Order: sequence, then structure tokens, then C-alpha cells
Amino acid sequence: MTERTIYLDPDPRDWRSRKIRVRASRWYATVGLDRDGYVDAAASLGHTPELPAAYTEAVDRARDASIDRIWYDGYPGSFSYRNGPRWVDLFVQFPHVEAAVDAMRLAELDRDYSRLHALADRLTLPVDGWLAPGERELVRGVDFDSQSGTFLRFLRGKAKGRGVRLNGRATAGSVWVRPTLSLVEKQRREMFPEQHPGWEDRWTGYTESDDAPIRPWVGGRGQDLSYGATPVQFRAVETPGSGDCPCGTNLREPLDSGKEHTAHHAAWAFGIRAPKNLDWWGELAVVTTQSPIAWRKLAYQVARMPQKENHYDFRSWSHLGEPEVTPDNLRAYLLKANGYVIGYLAAHDASEHRSWDLIDASRYGDQDDTLRPRIILIWVADSYRRQGVGATLVQALANDFGCQVADVSWSSPISDAGRRLARQVSPEGIWVS
Repeated sequence: MTERTIYLDPDPRDWRSRKIRVRASRWYATVGLDRDGYVDAAASLGHTPELPAAYTEAVDRARDASIDRIWYDGYPGSFSYRNGPRWVDLFVQFPHVEAAVDAMRLAELDRDYSRLHALADRLTLPVDGWLAPGERELVRGVDFDSQSGTFLRFLRGKAKGRGVRLNGRATAGSVWVRPTLSLVEKQRREMFPEQHPGWEDRWTGYTESDDAPIRPWVGGRGQDLSYGATPVQFRAVETPGSGDCPCGTNLREPLDSGKEHTAHHAAWAFGIRAPKNLDWWGELAVVTTQSPIAWRKLAYQVARMPQKENHYDFRSWSHLGEPEVTPDNLRAYLLKANGYVIGYLAAHDASEHRSWDLIDASRYGDQDDTLRPRIILIWVADSYRRQGVGATLVQALANDFGCQVADVSWSSPISDAGRRLARQVSPEGIWVS
């Protein structure tokens, strides 16, 4: 499926024209409504650009149902979407793209939300039935269609959102489940009902019927080792707040069981795995805005590490379009070791600098207009820090430009780690800009 645009207003060249864009990815297609120009035009005439509540409700229903469907099919990632008034996004499986486009068009032009609700009804999964209390076997091809392991992972996530312990097991052609509710989760939801609107306790006090199916014995550990055991006791104590991991990721328990944090933390600690389709003829690669796109994408990927770690608004490398010449000779130095990119330095050339003796609270010197290489940002993978990697990158920048390390300029403000590095490579002082 190729990307396409459907215009909703008569003149597609008008900047105020509303449009629906369809973009395909590996697992699903994104159907996005663009109302940006339309909202600006409406606001200039004094009209309220906000979407009606019924519109937002219908979109939310369709989106929630379609996202569940995509996860049910095995998609392991998360979703980030816009919800109006300028942009509205839906994520749907490929067979439902046309239905989603028609529903979005009808809702936007006629304020008829029936097709959005119909799409939601068609995609909604019987999660409440799957998580009903009691031991039972859900058969593939009868109760569900995805692979047993994939379905069990999806069901565990939905159960966790309801505070339910699934007690499930996947077989070749079915999934056994016995949803139960712990006393802690029950008390938590009863104490804070505003955090769990619509929640209903269907599990406490449930008694299995005499004809309930018996889960087959599969060997291994005994199934009755907890029979008659004493319940675990809990105590209220002070624990550390969620905060942030040093890699820049929030420590609060994520919805994806920590997979994204684990992957990011590994890259932050050991570096970015060097793509196999890139030939590295030396340890240090100099990537420019005219380099092949694979190299520029790698620089963009590595630039995410310091952005995430230091909570910057933008990445220090963003040149992913056509090759171009930049007037300031923007470039990125990528240092590879053990098959990973462990060091990154973004730099360009500038001609306005001031000297600084690296003493705290001391003033900068007079302005100097000499053209110098200017460090935008330096990042080193955590496992390789304090081993001279940063100094190697700065020396490479100076050698590449044909100057001394002391002549390199540093972007201000300089972090504490940057000051330590600057004192190491240029103890007499540096240029800042």
C-alpha cells in the first residue's frame, strides 16, 4: 500500500483544505485527518475550532478497538497519536483502511459518526468474556484467531489493566485461563474509584461449578503446592519515587513490560549496534549532510541517545532528506568499537567566539571572528565513559579541521561533563560560542 491523500474540500490547492492521509507501516496503516489550515481559517473568523464531544468519543472508540486488534494480532510496539482539533489519527489493519477513511470523511463533512461507531463495533474484541471468572479453555479458531502465545500475552496485558491475575497457559491450539482478583487490587480500586471508572468486581466470591473443565496435567512442578498456604502479608513503607533512569527513561512501570526501556538502556550503556550494510574502513566515520542516507539515519539514531538522556527538545542531527550542502559544514563523528557506535560528536564551523579560562564565574574574553570548528554536542556510551573516548573525538575534530585542540570552539552552556573534558584536552582555556 502506497501513501495517498484524500482531499475533503473542493479545491485541493487551497491551504485551508482538509485532507485524509493514509500511510502504511509493517503491521498497520495510519489514517490521519489533517485539519491544520482549516482550524487556522476558522479561528481567524472567530469560530471555535474544537471538535464536538460526540466526534471525539466516536474516534476514541474506534481507535481503542483498532489498537486492541493490532496488539491482538501480535504487534509488539506502542502508539502515539494526535486527537484534534488540528489532527486526528486512527490506526487500523489493512482490510479496514477504506472503512476508516469513509468513516472519517463522513464524520468530518456531515458530522455523522455512525460509521465510526460501526467500525468500533466490528473491531471490538470480547475481552470481558475472555476475562470472566472461572477456569476454562479458549480454543484457537473458535474463541480467538491469533497464535496461542500471542493471544496469551495480549490477554495478560488486558488483565493487568483490570487488576486481574490471569493464571493462564498456552497450548498448541488453545489457551487455558483462570482470572482471579487479589485482595490488594480489589481494595485499591474500591479506595480510588475515580481512577477506575466503570470497574466492576466480577471475581470475588466466584465459585466454580461442579461441571467446570479441569486443566490437564502437563508435568513439571506440582499444581497444588500452594494449597492451604498462608497468604503473604503486606506492609506500607516509603519507597523511592519513580524518577528517571540515568539513560533518560522514566522508571515508572511502563505498559510494555519495560521492553522499550530495556532496549534503550542497553543502547545507552553499550552503544548503537553498527548496521551490517555499512562498510566501516576505520574506527571513526565522518558523516556529513551529503553522505548516503544510511549513514545519516545512523547519525540520527545515535543523536537520540543524548537527547533522551538530557531531555533535550531536539536531536543534534536531523538531516534525513535529500543530500544537501550546509553553509556551516555540519558533520557528525561516529566512533565504533566492538561492533557498536560508542561515541558521537556533532560539529559545524563558526566564526564568533570568546575565550574562557574554564574558571567558574569568570567572564568570557573579547570576541574573536576566526573560523573554527565548533562542538555542538558530544556523547559517549556509558560503559566507555572516562576512558578517553571524548578526548579522541575532540582530537579527531581538530585534526580534520587542521587546527590545535585548543583552537576548537565549544557551544555554550557547557555541561559539567563537558567542562571536565575541556579541562583535560585544553587546560589553559577554551573558546566558547
